[in-house]
Amino acid sequence: MADDMIAVEGAVMLGSRLKRLAERLQSGAELIARDCGLDTQPSEMAMLAALDRAGAMTVGEATVRLGISQPAVTRLVRQLAAAGLVEAQAVAGDRRARRIGLTPRGHEAMDLARTVMWPRLQAAVEELCDVEVLLREVAAAETALAAAPLEHRPQGGLAIRRFSDELAPHFDRINREWIEDMYALEQLDIDQLEHPRANIVAPGGDILFVEDPRLGIVGTCGLLKTGPREFELIKMGVSRAARGRKAGEFLLAATIERAFAMGAERLFLLTNSKSQAAIHLYEKLGFVHDAALLASCGGEYERCNVAMRYRGPLAG
Repeated sequence: MADDMIAVEGAVMLGSRLKRLAERLQSGAELIARDCGLDTQPSEMAMLAALDRAGAMTVGEATVRLGISQPAVTRLVRQLAAAGLVEAQAVAGDRRARRIGLTPRGHEAMDLARTVMWPRLQAAVEELCDVEVLLREVAAAETALAAAPLEHRPQGGLAIRRFSDELAPHFDRINREWIEDMYALEQLDIDQLEHPRANIVAPGGDILFVEDPRLGIVGTCGLLKTGPREFELIKMGVSRAARGRKAGEFLLAATIERAFAMGAERLFLLTNSKSQAAIHLYEKLGFVHDAALLASCGGEYERCNVAMRYRGPLAG
């Protein structure tokens, strides 16, 4: 059986997966409605229910109550009016204003929905899943998106940037900061920091950066190609000003993804036991300590006394 690619991609395809689920639910709801004698579309039912519960309202009021755009509400009203289910009603004292209300036929449709359709639909959905849990999760996601839309996340809009010569100075700046703070620059550090394109990118590696919308470039991480399908994760650092904002975790996850997108079968890193915060992060995202790797590669840096190999989900 072929893989379900929308499901396989997980969170990055959540919108597509929910849309697909909604289409399946609405298709089934439409068939149930017809079987119950209701000639309405599932997308129209929310408008009818709002008018039934709250009474006549303007298009603007309906937009607020339904949480959809005004053009979408206008289209719904036009469809329902053509079906004889709603009508425009004059507002006393304002000849220009109109409220949308249910017609007698609209009230009959809602009576039928509440009595015959909704109980059947409720039972059908409850057979699918734990409805209360699902609705709580949906409500939480809606509330969170209202507070900060997806394009402003994670952590206020962190974004990954690929290497360019314009960003190369940030690779030098950020890494010099933490290396000089905790250790001492070695010749290999200097070569890579001053000439990242020649020493990392051109031989088949890559460098990623994490950008904060207020602070600019705040972190960077490199991938050095060390074999036909092997990469070393190098020079990962986050500016002091951005620490605590999970920029490092965001960057590391993206760098791991990038390594395997480039064909990695083996991904490893070298570090020092003084870098405990970084080591905990590496462990969290799937790296494990490897004594044999330390013995074979540990001489690359004088400061190296820890070697770790990636054993997370992307490694199979």
